[in-house]
Amino acid sequence: MNKFLKMALVLLLASCGGNAGKAPRNLDNACALVREKPAYYRAMKTTERRWGVPVHVQMATIHQESKFIGTARTPHRYALGVIPIGRQSSAYGYSQALDATWDEYRKETRSYGAKRNRFRDAADFMGWYMDGSSKALGISKADARSQYLAYHEGRTGFARGTYNSKSWLIAVSDKVAQRSEMYRQQLRACGK
Repeated sequence: MNKFLKMALVLLLASCGGNAGKAPRNLDNACALVREKPAYYRAMKTTERRWGVPVHVQMATIHQESKFIGTARTPHRYALGVIPIGRQSSAYGYSQALDATWDEYRKETRSYGAKRNRFRDAADFMGWYMDGSSKALGISKADARSQYLAYHEGRTGFARGTYNSKSWLIAVSDKVAQRSEMYRQQLRACGK
């Protein structure tokens, strides 16, 4: 193998980024997550300062939406059970932001280079969205359950109470609230 091909192969392998897209090892321990991914914690603290959304609420929502996987997408839909016809939605990345909502965020915040698979951008998006829900709907930024419902259903859906006919979603939002409280207690215990 000549020198050029070896160098190209090394660069290609290096660009794969070993940990890119990999979730932290222990998603049930906020302190371990912060130790493993300190850049995630810094990004969430920046979001907390900018938008007022507590780190533990962000963490619980990101856990539910993507399990901290930056390339997460919704499942494919299938015709006749076997023919793929596209994804369930355009949700993508850590925050599972939809295309239109992401575009609205980038325009409103002038964050034109923001990417859904970049953690700091996804955390900022989540803070922006939850801040908007707080202003429009009066939801406390620390209320992980209601913030999640508004995040999932959209603000109009939340205001209409569309989640009330979705027992599965109410159960999920309760789990988000429980995880948020667990993360809050863990972060306090490790001094974060």
